[in-house]
Amino acid sequence: MKEYEGQAYETVIGQQGIVAVQYYATWCGPCKMLKPVLDSLSDDMKDVKFFRVDIDQYRQQAIEAGIRSVPTVVLYKDGEEVDRQAGYQPKERMASWMEKFQ
Repeated sequence: MKEYEGQAYETVIGQQGIVAVQYYATWCGPCKMLKPVLDSLSDDMKDVKFFRVDIDQYRQQAIEAGIRSVPTVVLYKDGEEVDRQAGYQPKERMASWMEKFQ
């Protein structure tokens, strides 16, 4: 999973295929719990690109994505948002959710 570092946002979410973006905050407990789940999924699901966006550091991206709570994972397919989930989810549930869009 890659950390968003301020590059043109369209180059992240506009990629072909599935892109999973976790919007998080460093002070958020459920965000910390979700990180190893997504790290593991990024190892298992090689055809999905995983990114994390710190909402405090990159507030504008969070606002543009309509993020209201953290953690929120947004799935983009070929540059378009297809679904989102807020809150912590176990690995199995996250995997089955993402697989629906492949």
